[in-house]
Amino acid sequence: MLISLYPIVLMIASSFKTNMQIFENPLSLLPTAFNLDTYRKLWEVVPFADFLMNSIFVSVMSVLLITVFSAMAAFYLARFSYKWTGVLYFFFLLGLMIPIKLGLVPLFILMKNLGLLNSLWSLILIYTASGIPISVFILTGFFRTLPVELEEAARIDGCNHFQVFWRVLLPLIRPALATVVIINFIHAWNDFFFPLIFIQSDALKTIPVGMMVLFGEYETDWSLLFAGLTLSALPMIGVFLMASRQFMEGLTAGAVK
Repeated sequence: MLISLYPIVLMIASSFKTNMQIFENPLSLLPTAFNLDTYRKLWEVVPFADFLMNSIFVSVMSVLLITVFSAMAAFYLARFSYKWTGVLYFFFLLGLMIPIKLGLVPLFILMKNLGLLNSLWSLILIYTASGIPISVFILTGFFRTLPVELEEAARIDGCNHFQVFWRVLLPLIRPALATVVIINFIHAWNDFFFPLIFIQSDALKTIPVGMMVLFGEYETDWSLLFAGLTLSALPMIGVFLMASRQFMEGLTAGAVK
């Protein structure tokens, strides 16, 4: 536990140090004097507010679309049995077998034809497409563990397919939904590759790419960099803390009968 927390605490502590203090004692957890000028300078030197809002918008929209479409697809695959259901399920699993980065050139051409180059929606669509396969795989397994009698009782009470999905089954798979949210949020929030390729405007950059402006060719302001990393980690830590209980239940579901 302490080994895991040490790098995070060191990052936060270093954000309050000056460059000289970092170089003099880089592994010290307590700065000689807390310096808040680093955070003030961060908002002045780089458009960190724009980076933050872009990352929040892309991550939230991606997770929302992934959760909605994956839950509906998983419900269909788990509760309806047709001759094409197995083929459709295998189609989603192909997304786990084929890395999306192999389709970089076709993706670039597609986004260019759609007029989405240098747009945050290009990232949202890519993250949604890449996140749906694993999400469908997780949610389908959870839907299949739910008793069919619950669904039958709801239909006797007059519920249609959507009401059974929304009111009865969906609340029961909250651990799986939390797992899907955390996995996809972390992926969208931390991704560096696709924003580097599809975003050219500085005003539309996300945090991982935007923070690159802090690396100079001959000199790097490490205190400023640690301050940016600290602020960028806070939303991700907040999401994990809010959904951590459901996430752990999702990971351990099925381990004990």
